[in-house]
Amino acid sequence: MERRQPVGIDTDGYILTVSNVEVQPPFQDLLVDVCMTLPGAEPVLDGIYLYGSVARGDAVPGGSDLDLTLVLRSPPTSQDLQRLETKRQALESRHNEVIKIDFDIGSRLQVLAAESRLSWGYWLKHHCRCVWGNDLSQRFDRLKPSRDIAIAVNADFEPVLARYADLINQAPPAAQTARLQREASRKLIRSTQVLRAERDLMWPQTLEEHVELFVQHYPHMNEQICFFLSQAHKPNAKPKAFTAQLHHFLTWMVSQASQV
Repeated sequence: MERRQPVGIDTDGYILTVSNVEVQPPFQDLLVDVCMTLPGAEPVLDGIYLYGSVARGDAVPGGSDLDLTLVLRSPPTSQDLQRLETKRQALESRHNEVIKIDFDIGSRLQVLAAESRLSWGYWLKHHCRCVWGNDLSQRFDRLKPSRDIAIAVNADFEPVLARYADLINQAPPAAQTARLQREASRKLIRSTQVLRAERDLMWPQTLEEHVELFVQHYPHMNEQICFFLSQAHKPNAKPKAFTAQLHHFLTWMVSQASQV
């Protein structure tokens, strides 16, 4: 398997993209099923994109997620989203190669809007591989590292993390609580990019790379961020203890972001 290096910048100063490595054999049948299942009927898909560990070629069979970006030809209705969720659950039930299947969903109009260049444009160009349909990443130029991109991609971190805390506090079943804590931890770690410095050349891909870059700037927060890294892999904290730490870190991050 090709070993992926941390994403940085090339000699011209542009962000390096995800390596176009061959999909690992344990996940090939899953992707075939995805490309046969999702395009059928409504909603009408424009493209299916792979990102995350499976796209990078470093996924662990039975231990990684399958992360997909779905671009629809028109803005999705609530019925469209429900149909996609039904398909997602069916795929997840048929495949134990991954822990979970995640969809990020947008529309062609949204992706190609001028104001989406630093969010959707960056995302498709530098993190995604088109596995079915139209490859809209070809519509975008490569981008140079900037904090503006980090903010555009993670602008929703405060309400999303607060929502995770609320859901966990509602005391769902243990399995659901663990899933929520894992997802919240992953979102929090990735959202620390809003605190990146303009001089940073590395664009982290893995959770560990995000933590490494964060600790370089905030070594006094090492213990706190490592708690969420552990929960992103093995969510075993007591729910009240988890949400207390989540609220504390979120409050600190919002305050810090306003000062950067």
